[in-house]
Amino acid sequence: MGTPDFISRIRASAGTQLLYLPGVSAIVFDDEGRVLLGRRADTGKWSIIGGIPEPGEQPAAAAVREVYEETAVRCVAERVVLVQALPKPVTYPNGDQCQFMDVCLRCRAVGGEARVNDEESLEVGWFSVDALPELQEFALFRIKQALSDGPTWFDATLPE
Repeated sequence: MGTPDFISRIRASAGTQLLYLPGVSAIVFDDEGRVLLGRRADTGKWSIIGGIPEPGEQPAAAAVREVYEETAVRCVAERVVLVQALPKPVTYPNGDQCQFMDVCLRCRAVGGEARVNDEESLEVGWFSVDALPELQEFALFRIKQALSDGPTWFDATLPE
């Protein structure tokens, strides 16, 4: 799917300047306890599945939609894993800058075959949690939190 239409319309007047946007990420497990990952077309690196909710779309619905759009896997959202304002902006190859407020959800696969389903992924696949490919700390932390039975994680640090 790439950049949502509503973001493209904003970019038409805002250019590449920093936009603060909502984001969702999904930690999807299958019945064997494996986690679904995608190798991103923009960076070539493996990561968890995620994207940007459409205006008015609930985070869980957005996560489920993104998983299907990118991997052809059907899933259901089970719980919120964490809510985090990402500390650093992301600069995309075209120069667009974004900083995200991420809502991460633990999801359970309920159907479909994992495959590349759009232009955002180079590969998709299921991985045992003890045999993950190289991942950024962003993804590793979310997988760790999704595996725990703890409460939703958030940073309670107050600004000074």
